[in-house]
Amino acid sequence: MKVPDVIPYGEYAIDFDTVEKILGHETYLRAKAKSTIAFWEGRREEVVQSWKEDTVELYTKLDCIDIVNLTANASGVVPPADYEPDPPKKIADNAWQNSEGKIYKYSDITKDITMVNDPKKWERKYNLSDFNKAVKVEKPDESVFEVIDYVINRLGDKKFIIGPAGQEVGMVLLGGIERGLMEYASTPEAVQAAGKQQLKTGNQEDFYYIRKGIDAVMWGQDFSYNLGPMISPEMFKKFVLPKCKARVKHVKETFNLPVIKHACGNNWALMDFFIDTGYDCYQSIQVSAGMNIKKLKDKYGDKICLWGGYDYEKLVSGSKDDIKKDIEYAVEHAAKDGGFILGSRHSVGVGSDYNQFMTVLEEIERVRNRGSKYI
Repeated sequence: MKVPDVIPYGEYAIDFDTVEKILGHETYLRAKAKSTIAFWEGRREEVVQSWKEDTVELYTKLDCIDIVNLTANASGVVPPADYEPDPPKKIADNAWQNSEGKIYKYSDITKDITMVNDPKKWERKYNLSDFNKAVKVEKPDESVFEVIDYVINRLGDKKFIIGPAGQEVGMVLLGGIERGLMEYASTPEAVQAAGKQQLKTGNQEDFYYIRKGIDAVMWGQDFSYNLGPMISPEMFKKFVLPKCKARVKHVKETFNLPVIKHACGNNWALMDFFIDTGYDCYQSIQVSAGMNIKKLKDKYGDKICLWGGYDYEKLVSGSKDDIKKDIEYAVEHAAKDGGFILGSRHSVGVGSDYNQFMTVLEEIERVRNRGSKYI
């Protein structure tokens, strides 16, 4: 593993409220609800221009950040230029219903819009035959990559660019989390077939979604809750692992790109599978779920790069000393011999205190100025 000259620093994402304080103006970048509503209303060009210009401005100002991730929501792939909006109907303050009866609500905590009710979730039947059809992926309109190609062109020679690929093959959740987990027991053959179909689809999509000039791809499905995996390790090995390995292999062998896995939760029981899958980097190391970066470095540091260091929660409600201690601990125990990227355990999320984030940037400069003490 090559040891860098300085400790690399990157964030999975920086949400709009912090972006606006840094840039001094409003933005759609990582403004998930605001961008969604604008797309519903047909204001695509307004959003796209903001994502393009504000991404470049943000990461130019934050020159200490080495990585730009274009796979997070409200920052990368956009609707095609000729799309026709099909907005849901507003049924209450901060609530909408689409033509299929699905209900969406706005959360003032996350500043996002999520589906809260699918009336047909338990009515759908999933049969083996549903997933045995030949896979044919249509080439997307090039305009969906307008933001990504712009950022690559402007920052590709200055930053490490993480871009999208075809869909991830992870845990198949037919009908959503609750129903999907039940399907592993009630219709395992359909789950297996759906996974194989997703694998074929993702492999075909790669040829369109992996853009020239990116340096890595990232996938972001969570496999675990705070206490452990959503399914048993035995089931994970049977249903998930083989397809994850095949999916990663396709990206590496066809495009020669590293694969980064963004996964929240307590993943201790799955870490050996992460290594077996071939992930090159593990991001979103959630301390509050029991994922200790020192223990990870001791056991897996020669097999996978670790990306983390301080808790997002401490950006919201912690102190400057909390941030400093987190970063010092991570650098001391994970930076030696390389294979470490410093950053939030998740992202600079909504509600982060601007002054706390400035403390992060100050600490980045401080630990880098110490030279090779830990690397």
